[in-house]
This record gives sequence, C-alpha cells and structure tokens, in this order.
Amino acid sequence: MDPLSRLLPLIPLSLHVYLVTVDVFDGIGIHLGFSTSLSAIAALTVLTYAVASWRYHLAGLQGFVLAFAGTTVAIEAVSPTPHAVIHSDMPAFQLHLAVAFAAYALLTIAALHAVLIALAEKHLHKAVRPAIVADLPPLLTLEKLLFRMIQAGFVLLTLTLVSGILFSEEIFGKAVQWNHKTVFGIASWAIFGALLLGRRIRGWRGRTAIHWTLAGFVSLMIAYVGVKFVLEVLLGR
Repeated sequence: MDPLSRLLPLIPLSLHVYLVTVDVFDGIGIHLGFSTSLSAIAALTVLTYAVASWRYHLAGLQGFVLAFAGTTVAIEAVSPTPHAVIHSDMPAFQLHLAVAFAAYALLTIAALHAVLIALAEKHLHKAVRPAIVADLPPLLTLEKLLFRMIQAGFVLLTLTLVSGILFSEEIFGKAVQWNHKTVFGIASWAIFGALLLGRRIRGWRGRTAIHWTLAGFVSLMIAYVGVKFVLEVLLGR
C-alpha cells in the first residue's frame, strides 16, 4: 500500500470530523442521538484505520471503512440535531464517552476485518480471486491482526463498563442501571471475552472466530446505537 493511498482517507475524514463536531457540539452540552453517534463512531473508525494502515497491511479494509463512513454521513445529513445529553457537561461522563467511542471504533474495524477474512476464506482456492482479496496476506496473518484488534477493543470496552459503573454510582446512587444498553453492553463484553479465552485455551480461529466477532459487534451496536434508533426513529422519542 503506497503512501498516497494511506493518506487518501484523511481528506474525507477531515470533512467528516467537521460535520460531526458541528452537530455534536451544537450549542450547550453534547448532542448525541442515533445519527450523530453512528457518524462519530464511523469517523473514529476511519481515523483508527488511517493510523493503523501505516503499520499493518489493511488495504483490503479501505473500501469497507470508507463505505461505512459515507453511509453514516448521509444519515446524519438528513437527520435532525438531537437534544443535549443529560450530564454531558461532567468530565467523568465525557471521559466515559471518549473511551466508549474508541472501543466502538476499534471493534468496528475488527468486525469489518472479520468480514474481509470470511471473503478471503471463501475465495481461497479459486484460480481467479476478486481484487479485494487478491493481494491480502496469508489467513493466519489476518487472523493474528484480528485478535490484536479484539484484545485492544476488549480492554477499552472493559474500561467503558467500569467508567459507566462509576458514573452511574456518582449520579444515580447505584452501580448499574439495568436497561437495554447495560444488558447488551455486558453481553458484548462477555462474547468478546469468551472469544479471547477460547482463542487462548482452544485455539479458536477461522469461522468460529468470525462468528463470535460479528456476534459481539452486533450486540455492541444494539447496546447504544440500536437503542437510540428504536427510541428516536421508530418510537419518535
């Protein structure tokens, strides 16, 4: 992957970050709804990809990452600006959000990488493979990179849950608010934790790793973005 290709995502990313900043910090407080949350996650995903591509062979992911980001920008552009998040002026809550979105971004790349591995496996023994998987490293190398992403994302997700507990204790007087966001967040953490444990103890790889990665990612997306979608788009709250 040449240097120009690595720098290419930074052009749309700068515009994307500007759009997110204007919408999220519009007025007093932090405005995070379904569209702005999804768009912020996508912007961080592109940024993480752009940085990581200088060290790892991630050329096959560029199309997925930019398509995901472009879709979220389109959704954000046609969506109304959400109301400010309660307690968003508190440093503890802002730190919690920063860690949470970093975890989302890294695990989003891991999920897209898992899809790329699935495509590579599907076309592994074909004489002519699609361009997206033609120049990829060996599958073992791709899987090794996948688990590095998941390990880092799992650490950030753990910090997200811990900071969420501390924030909940400070504001609501109880460590855990049992709602859909909490249940699916803990479920995602458990899935990724089980995947890492299975990798270490039983050497999980291939389709097993792909399925567990995607299951953890879907649960994580439902935990916050999915709940926001139901409340704002389907129920109109």
